[in-house]
Amino acid sequence: MKLTGAEIIIQCLLEQGVDTIFGFPGGAVLYIYDALYKVQDKIRHILTSHEQGAAHAADGYARSTGKVGVCLATSGPGATNLVTGIATAYMDSVPIVAITGQVATSLLGKDSFQEVDITGITMPITKHNYIVKDINKLADVMRDAFYIAKSGRPGPVLVDVCKDVTAAVAEYEPKAPKEILPVPVESSEEEINAAAEKIKKAQKPLILAGGGVSIANAVEELRLLAEKLRIPVTTTLMGLGAFPSNHELYTGMVGMHGTRTSNMAINESDLLIAVGTRFSDRVVSNARKFAPKAEIIHIDIDPAEINKNVNAHYPLIGNIKIILKKLIDLTESRKDSEWNEKIYKWKAAYPLKYRKDNVLRPQYIVERIYELTKGEAIITTEVGQNQLWAAQFYKYNRPRQFISSGGLGTMGFGLGASIGAQLGNPDKKVINIAGDGSFRMNCNELATAVEYKLPIVIAILNNRALGMVRQWQNLFYDSRYSSTTVDRGTNFVALAEAYGAMGINVTKPEEVDDAITKALASIDRPVLINFEIDKDEKVFPIVPPGAPISELIDE
Repeated sequence: MKLTGAEIIIQCLLEQGVDTIFGFPGGAVLYIYDALYKVQDKIRHILTSHEQGAAHAADGYARSTGKVGVCLATSGPGATNLVTGIATAYMDSVPIVAITGQVATSLLGKDSFQEVDITGITMPITKHNYIVKDINKLADVMRDAFYIAKSGRPGPVLVDVCKDVTAAVAEYEPKAPKEILPVPVESSEEEINAAAEKIKKAQKPLILAGGGVSIANAVEELRLLAEKLRIPVTTTLMGLGAFPSNHELYTGMVGMHGTRTSNMAINESDLLIAVGTRFSDRVVSNARKFAPKAEIIHIDIDPAEINKNVNAHYPLIGNIKIILKKLIDLTESRKDSEWNEKIYKWKAAYPLKYRKDNVLRPQYIVERIYELTKGEAIITTEVGQNQLWAAQFYKYNRPRQFISSGGLGTMGFGLGASIGAQLGNPDKKVINIAGDGSFRMNCNELATAVEYKLPIVIAILNNRALGMVRQWQNLFYDSRYSSTTVDRGTNFVALAEAYGAMGINVTKPEEVDDAITKALASIDRPVLINFEIDKDEKVFPIVPPGAPISELIDE
């Protein structure tokens, strides 16, 4: 059948099972929006307030559902406004397809109105990107974009389409999506056997689980391996939910703001089994002093991650799920050892804690959110102290429950992500735990949440400061608070109400439960709770920059 380029794009989206797209219209994508208008019953378009919000919403949708998120923007500034969201998805291996409009092919390279080389700009932050100048290639490019985004190690793909291509007409033949085959195991049976033998002989083994475990749908295999061999488990920030937080073998998060138990276990371990993690600097800190007594088994889908930050003695490359199954089959059940007993004693002696008094504490707020949601909510975060308190004091017992910008650390991420997560999971309660500094960056997306009647809860831990930067200035810069106090008198409750959301202000501990309960009861509009906390609240523990992770500062 003969279709315009815009109609071909829509048909390709339908082929891929896309039912939700986040975007903002403009001149270069008018034909695409005209085609979208005709399929309103099949594809729901979510009009965000800003293109960055669209990218973050597509990201939150993808992380929470496991599907590919889709966002759409016009050429020039519309496309560049997607860049931060694309980079966020790239750093955390999130499958999104970003479709951008481009000036007509006859205007390319002439500094035309709203022309920008978006493929050049995004080349370092996408798995692949395309500029489509020929309508006869458009359908294949769209199909390839989705296949690349979700196959192997997932990530974002950008498709830039010239405006005249969206208006041109060509033959379209429907095709079923290309099957995503399981990633093979590159490592040999001998290499896997050698790792299994090392696990059998280890006296102090420890599993370090990263975000790749959830992406690979290998959560069950990880749990079975840990339980069979009684191996303690720690996770990275992105690995939260890959192993149940309430499990007796779980030691907590590791790294700069990890638990003392996890960091001490890394330091004492004789075998570290790292699964789906890239050993980022926030986990490792001083690489030369990381896991000094341990040999390392590194299991990852991406060979580029092997030996990049930390050298592996037993690199196992390929499908995490299959490799874990093989290790389960090759090893024998064990009972708790002296190592387990030591870990249990550390957990009892060094729990995460905070001062409990008649002051409104952020840790208490997050604990109450956990209790009142019975641990069932999807939590999105902004970036900074709010992110770490959410990581430390909410217990995550399933994958895709904690949604946060780990690699890029994008302030302003959480609200857009919560919109995507809520639309992808209408039966779940979605809560965005935010700081006032991050929330200001993209608070305009409140309008989006209100328009689409999304009952998300925004919990602002408002310390009237850029809290994490201020904390560093206090600890490492002799309390020189340069440009980190942002007490601008913003009335966030009034702001929420101006957008049409519900606003609640909380200043005392005894007000917390009522506010959260009232917010959770909303079914058709967002609720913002402004929790007024002290500007000198800090995230502890913390590892000083450059120090080994065993040298933690506690409050």
